[in-house]
Amino acid sequence: MSFDPEEYRDALGRSHRHALDWLDSVPGRPVRPTLTADELDFAGPLPDGPTSAAAVVDELARKAEPGLMAIPSGKFFGWVMGGTLPAALAADWLVSAWDQNAGLRYATPAAAAIEETAGSWLLEALHLPAAAAVGFTTGGTMANMVGLAAGRGDVLHRVGWDLNTRGLQGAPKVTVLAGAEVHASVELALRYLGLGMPQLVESDAQGRLRPDSLALALAETDGPVMVALQAGNLHSGAFDPMRDCIEIAHENSAWVHVDGAFGLWAAASPRWATELDGLDDADSWATDAHKTLNVPYDCGVAIVADPTAARTAFGAHTSYLIQRADGPPDPFELVPELSRRGRGIPVWAALRSLGRSGVIELVEGLAARARELADALGQIESIEILNDVVFTQVCLSFGSDERTRTVTQALIADGEVWMSGSRWSGRDVLRISVSNWSTDAADVATSVQAVQRAMRQAAAP
Repeated sequence: MSFDPEEYRDALGRSHRHALDWLDSVPGRPVRPTLTADELDFAGPLPDGPTSAAAVVDELARKAEPGLMAIPSGKFFGWVMGGTLPAALAADWLVSAWDQNAGLRYATPAAAAIEETAGSWLLEALHLPAAAAVGFTTGGTMANMVGLAAGRGDVLHRVGWDLNTRGLQGAPKVTVLAGAEVHASVELALRYLGLGMPQLVESDAQGRLRPDSLALALAETDGPVMVALQAGNLHSGAFDPMRDCIEIAHENSAWVHVDGAFGLWAAASPRWATELDGLDDADSWATDAHKTLNVPYDCGVAIVADPTAARTAFGAHTSYLIQRADGPPDPFELVPELSRRGRGIPVWAALRSLGRSGVIELVEGLAARARELADALGQIESIEILNDVVFTQVCLSFGSDERTRTVTQALIADGEVWMSGSRWSGRDVLRISVSNWSTDAADVATSVQAVQRAMRQAAAP
């Protein structure tokens, strides 16, 4: 085997054609897949001999097509999944072609420089401290883990415990306080960090943590403590009262982490300035760029106000790595991986293509489409909008839990749009997450019609 540019050219040409065919099909195809994982034709023994790269690409595209969910569609509203902006998708292709290990500034300077600029642009767009460290993780869960890991080391250091040398065994207990509707990704991150489940603090009807309850919980807590806040509740889209909660937490020497998987992007717009007042005073923040920013998957963003705290948690020095101890941190020193793809490069491309005004327009547009859906659906008899639609989330009930489940199943079976079921505040709901940059008024109208059609099907004998 030898390096043959022609083989790359042929395989990439096929991939380009199949990718464009897929994108061309998205607006008119059903959103749901037509085959299940068990029905797809991928099983079988490993082939005995080699197959040409071009033939492999053709086979992959042909066999995968029936099992693809049209997540790039403007009619996909499931699980807070964004689509992909054109510039971000094209940049992601280059990331794979360049094949750079984005962990070291010395070895891959282009990747490092691009990601550092993307990080500074993110801080500028979200009005967060310019000196904060920005790391690019696999997703929102790992971004939460980075912020909480930095906080874990910091609060233990304050009481004289060196976590990196002594570990957690015998360490003072670190208490983590979070709202009653804390997201599972925060709970997972805490499990990974050996801290167990958070202590839950009372939240209001929209899932916002109550400052008075937080103050009471902190008053009853001894030792190192962290507080996990939420910018964008999974069901209501609501934001915890940032300034009050952060001030109360800091008065009690707590580290404050903000889980903003999709909702942190609201900070880009002055429209949510009141709801997010004080956000920039937190100690760490996490978001997922594949959601609201609409870049390809594998792109969480971890932001830590004190770069030393992040570097202490994840930094490492070895004889074979070429590093500068007195310079900026290497990218790998801010995330859990020594080696990784340049996942911040599509972020640079997305922000470069949008500019400041485009980011604001994107965020405000998603919220506007959510409001339009809520207004239209709320006018239909027997539909109840359960949340205050403050951002991009809409939760519906069709009366009883049984009827809500039946309508949700009929809607998914219909396939023209995708909205996922959930359970919130003791009720089954149909949850709509408006996350795709391409969702427009026509998609809203089509989606409302699809819900009405599902309601008729659910009512049929």
